[in-house]
Amino acid sequence: MNSTRHEQFREYVSARGPALLRAAVRLAGDRAEAEDLLQAALAKTYLAWDRIGDRAALDGYVRRAMVNTQISWWRRRKLEIYPTDQLPELPVDDHTRRSEMHDALGRALRRLPERQRLAVILRYYEDMPEAEVAEVLGVSVGTVKSTVSRAMARLRDDAVLVDDFA
Repeated sequence: MNSTRHEQFREYVSARGPALLRAAVRLAGDRAEAEDLLQAALAKTYLAWDRIGDRAALDGYVRRAMVNTQISWWRRRKLEIYPTDQLPELPVDDHTRRSEMHDALGRALRRLPERQRLAVILRYYEDMPEAEVAEVLGVSVGTVKSTVSRAMARLRDDAVLVDDFA
């Protein structure tokens, strides 16, 4: 049974890994951190594999594990990160073939504070209702609404077209 479990998990990761990595990159804002985030979420998923009865819900389980892990990491780093008036130089991704608009949006999302970025990604990229975003982030629905509103205003100030989100 253990080899069957292992093979099922391997097939799942092979099939869904790229999509899950894209979600992790959006959550983490950095590819290296996203890979760590996905790996941590997949480890949790593997340990819970036998308890997950609905295999159609696996993506949701992994995404939830990524969000919870990201929040946990964010809380731990909260005291280590200090705001500054100057933004650091952003690394250039030489091997990307994304459009200029997609790149601009990615840069703008990375400039958002962690909670705003998570709220926008969950609300619009993952298409979660506000109540579900509030539950995942552990805040009220009103906090989600105001956080997303402030994030969208900041994105507009950065001259990023956000019409595709709405």
